[in-house]
Amino acid sequence: MTEALLALESGMVFRGRAFGKPGESEGEVVFNTALTGYQEILTDPSYRGQLVCMTYPLIGNYGVNLEDVESRRVFLSGFVVKELSRVVSNWRSTMSVDEYLKKEGIIGIEGVDTRALTVHLREKGAQKGIISTTDLDAASLVRKAKASRGVVGVDLVKEVAARPGDALFDNLLLQDPARAEARTAEFRVAAFDAGIKLNILRELKKRGCAVTVFAPTASKKDVLAAKPDGIFLSNGPGDPEVVSYLVETVRSLIGEVPIFGICLGHQMLGLALKGKTYKLKFGHHGANHPVMDLDTGRVAVTSQNHGFAVDVDSIPGKAVRITHLNLNDKTCEGMQHREAPLFSVQYHPEAAPGPHDSQYLFDKFTGMMRRAGGRHAQTD
Repeated sequence: MTEALLALESGMVFRGRAFGKPGESEGEVVFNTALTGYQEILTDPSYRGQLVCMTYPLIGNYGVNLEDVESRRVFLSGFVVKELSRVVSNWRSTMSVDEYLKKEGIIGIEGVDTRALTVHLREKGAQKGIISTTDLDAASLVRKAKASRGVVGVDLVKEVAARPGDALFDNLLLQDPARAEARTAEFRVAAFDAGIKLNILRELKKRGCAVTVFAPTASKKDVLAAKPDGIFLSNGPGDPEVVSYLVETVRSLIGEVPIFGICLGHQMLGLALKGKTYKLKFGHHGANHPVMDLDTGRVAVTSQNHGFAVDVDSIPGKAVRITHLNLNDKTCEGMQHREAPLFSVQYHPEAAPGPHDSQYLFDKFTGMMRRAGGRHAQTD
């Protein structure tokens, strides 16, 4: 098997074996604590620019299928695992993870002590890193890792948002009754695509929403011309502060119709309300993060994938209140405006992968649209 190295900007180097497509790839190294759902993780656009380390030691045992993808392709920069299963045991599988990453042109490395790597990232913070099969000089790779672009100050949204002709919103994926449980549309939703996951669209469709997807550069005029009953702000990768064009559009739309934001969409709302965001030490990535709903006291186990957070206290005039709190580090996981019809959460209620504890938030959004009197989808 081909030898590969993973080098971090801190100077730590891991030796392993390559899978997927050989070569060299840089990115921010983060760890994900989910036990399953590696295919959804691979195809989550929010991982653009990152090398993802899976903490669960065995990956790939149920293979890959073409139904569980969350976007049109693999967006992460590289995949790091302890052991990659060459034995695939699932009737839905069409190929192995190794074959899938070869097809997608993504490098992977196995044989890494992922426990030691995770401990290092928790202690030192997320690190810029590089995986290579072409340069096996450790010192050279560490220098390359230090010189790599990272994610801070980089607009990764423009690298993942769908373009005309992309097959992301294939009607079969959204209208298959077995997958979407579609029903007659009651509401019209305008969704900004900053790296949107397909299961978000499925969950909206389940609840009677006809969704029109807009590029992150779409204007207020473009969006309101579609006569939406509500606006959805999607997840997405990287540093929220550099996506200023979307922040300004969101700011102009506040108060027009109900707004629901997830992950990067939550951060967009925080910035649109003139607050600040900050980078977390090693981010939240996984499917087992406990979050308390401060309105009910209930704790949900949530799916998360973000490296930045909103400083709610920086939003002027106490315009919002915190609705959800991360029980691991006490960061804000949700907020709601005190006057305008908008709310957001930092985590992923659509799961994929992860538990379904928080899917009630989609019902909250449709309830907000119903109270606002939205009926465009019915009356047109």
